[in-house]
Amino acid sequence: MENDVQVGEPLASEGTMVSTTGARLISMSDGLTHAGHGLSLAEKRIIALAISKLDSKSNRSLFAAPTTRVKASELSEAFGVNKANSYRQLESAAKMLYKRTITFYEPSFSRKTGKKSLEDTRVEMRWVGEVRYQRGEGWVDLVWWPKLVPHLCGLERKFTSYQLSQASALRSVYSWKLLELLQRFTNSTGRGWATYTIEDFVESMDATEAQRKDFSKIRTKIIEPAIKELENKDGWSIEWEAQKQGRKVVSLHFKYSRNSQMSLI
Repeated sequence: MENDVQVGEPLASEGTMVSTTGARLISMSDGLTHAGHGLSLAEKRIIALAISKLDSKSNRSLFAAPTTRVKASELSEAFGVNKANSYRQLESAAKMLYKRTITFYEPSFSRKTGKKSLEDTRVEMRWVGEVRYQRGEGWVDLVWWPKLVPHLCGLERKFTSYQLSQASALRSVYSWKLLELLQRFTNSTGRGWATYTIEDFVESMDATEAQRKDFSKIRTKIIEPAIKELENKDGWSIEWEAQKQGRKVVSLHFKYSRNSQMSLI
């Protein structure tokens, strides 16, 4: 829901990003960054590795969805996963990734008046249309879902990029997702600020129903642990506040900076 996000710094996504073998980049549209990803930590690592292999500037037809291979050795190297676990995670991903969905919310407009309706349209999309896994070979092939391709390839504006190495030490999907939400509005000096409605935030975080009903759970189970991990492992300094209307939390405001030379200590 783009209208529910306020930005205080130039977007990192307006710049030019070029991936190299030594510094893999994750690049995706801001819409995909903002969406709920519905992935476990192991699955997100595999998806991230696969995205880092795509050419984000190459235009592809919707009918020519690329296939990306992820190897157990790459998983082990990028995230410090031992060989046995990397094989197990690939096998598990082969079983589950086809079932995983991304949740987008798009503005809905009345056909009669042309004005925005009260509720946005919920759109669910697959990550992949096909998964191939050969037991004992140590690789998985992901055939991307065709309608997802424009969110990963041919990106020219309104996209988010960050180095895969920034997430390599993270042990929480919430930390990784917060990294993406903040990186979306981080400028070239590593600073930024953004405000998300509480509805947007919990959807992006794939928060549980119990968490959505109790803000104290969002604070103690999602926000505070995620901030602590990003500050300890990726050089972030993050201030945040819950903004209220009466007693109800309606939005979250983040002000932050990142020292890349302190990351991954």
